[in-house]
Amino acid sequence: MNRKTPIGIIGCGNISSTYLKAPGLFDILQVVACADIDLERARSQAEKYSVPKVCTVEELLADPEVEIVVNLTVPNAHAEVALAAIAAGKAVYGEKPLATKGADGKTILEAAHTKHVRIGNAPDTFLGGGFQTCIKLINDGQIGMPVAATAFMLNHGMEWWHPDPYFFYQPGAGPMFDLGPYYLTALIALMGPIRRVTASTQITYPERTITSEPKYGTKIPVNTPTHIAGIMEFASGAVGTLITSFDVWHHRLPFIEIYGTEGTLSTPDPNRFDGPVYIRQAKDEAWREVPLTHGYTSNARGLGTADMAYAMRSGRLHRANGEMAYHVLDIIESFMQSATVGRHITLTSTCTRPEALHPGLHAWEEDQVD
Repeated sequence: MNRKTPIGIIGCGNISSTYLKAPGLFDILQVVACADIDLERARSQAEKYSVPKVCTVEELLADPEVEIVVNLTVPNAHAEVALAAIAAGKAVYGEKPLATKGADGKTILEAAHTKHVRIGNAPDTFLGGGFQTCIKLINDGQIGMPVAATAFMLNHGMEWWHPDPYFFYQPGAGPMFDLGPYYLTALIALMGPIRRVTASTQITYPERTITSEPKYGTKIPVNTPTHIAGIMEFASGAVGTLITSFDVWHHRLPFIEIYGTEGTLSTPDPNRFDGPVYIRQAKDEAWREVPLTHGYTSNARGLGTADMAYAMRSGRLHRANGEMAYHVLDIIESFMQSATVGRHITLTSTCTRPEALHPGLHAWEEDQVD
């Protein structure tokens, strides 16, 4: 399988550099075009990473060479750009979240189904060596049957370091929309889809002051919850807790822990591809670090795009797929709805737990077909 899959990147901001480096990690990918509403920014990235074409969004979507559009626009534009790419007959791989509204996410999936094109979506960090090692431990029964999980994403927000943090405190953002997808995707990869949720939320500080440059001293009105505490009932019967917050100065909590009938598994940061991974089985006297069984432990964003490209050749379901991304979006919206109405919310969506990658082999050995 020597033919490369030509991809076009829409959105040439900071995150684009990682995706533009992806062909160096994944032989199947080739960036053939990039576009941005700021053509000068697109031109700069194209020059830096030797991309042959710089064009408008419309020109990129009309380019017959492009098979996959990588959508790296701001979250509020994810749905609009994805739908335009689907209408042009392109497969789409987008940054998280799939959309900022569940209805838009559903429309994306329906449009893709009608046009017979694939939807993939970040995060793909669960495909890295850290979480694939965790998945193998669970699949091998090393902690018995998973019965519960806890997950924590706690910090004090973005205004002290991000150059333009306004968006993080508006609807469609906040800690759950921005970083929750990493945790929820990892939990689904570890334990499967979620059936029902409940949550409580709050806005601790109604206004934030930027202390980073270049907007030092600017006030930000906070219009979305900044502390969300959620309970999840998995389809398997397990129960999970997820807390995301921009209101916490310091803590000593784990990223994610999975509690099984025969032991406990402590995972790495779901925003990373590497470890460490720790396990403590029922009779162990101490935690022990588990050597990673899988590759891709550097910053390998683009891994999900490569997996989708291989899957498009072999016909299997790609792992970081649209159905899982929509399920994550549905969970997040349902947390918010639960906090507003004061009751459990039964989800209308579900997804398939992604297949594990092969340890110790070429990650896509299953796809080595002509």
